[in-house]
Amino acid sequence: MKFYMTPGSCSTGIHILLEEIGLVFEAYIVNLVKGDHLKPEYLAINPNGTIPTLLRDDGLALTDFHSIAVWLAETYPRRKLLPESADAREAALAAMHFCVQHIHGEGFRRVFTPERYVGRQADVEADVAAIKAEGREIVASALVAVDAELAGKDYVAGGFSLADAALFYVEFWADKTGMTLPRNCLAHYERMKTRPAVRQVLAEEGYRS
Repeated sequence: MKFYMTPGSCSTGIHILLEEIGLVFEAYIVNLVKGDHLKPEYLAINPNGTIPTLLRDDGLALTDFHSIAVWLAETYPRRKLLPESADAREAALAAMHFCVQHIHGEGFRRVFTPERYVGRQADVEADVAAIKAEGREIVASALVAVDAELAGKDYVAGGFSLADAALFYVEFWADKTGMTLPRNCLAHYERMKTRPAVRQVLAEEGYRS
């Protein structure tokens, strides 16, 4: 398999799942700053020009966090990336979706790419600052909600699951952008960093755990 990733991005969550399973794969770095994701050779694999992308052995490309994570969980059930009970499974999937679609898609997207939301106001600089602030507020509020769900738990849905990989990358972003993680989220973040797969991924991607 071929894994297209950008260090320190949402692909870090998938990288963690790949290492948790122990899969052998070829890693390809997609430099977003240089526009690698918009080059014809990459768009031929992932027409959306997004990361992560997992090109399976059968040639099928999975081109978003959710599809890759669920495929990994269902293809390698012994790793228990999804809980066995229906309620816990739904909780894990819902938490993953909340992290990817809301915390990342609504919050951090405003923080990292505020220009997407800039209107036609004359004061673009002030507008960008307001959009970033709005994004940070969305993230902070969402993490408070996640924090409440984590009360009394080591992981989101009992044992480690795909939801924890998704939560970790947004916690990682919060940490790296100077945000204060709520108590239970901070405990989860620190617990995740003790997992061998996470430590390996952070080292491979150039970060100190």
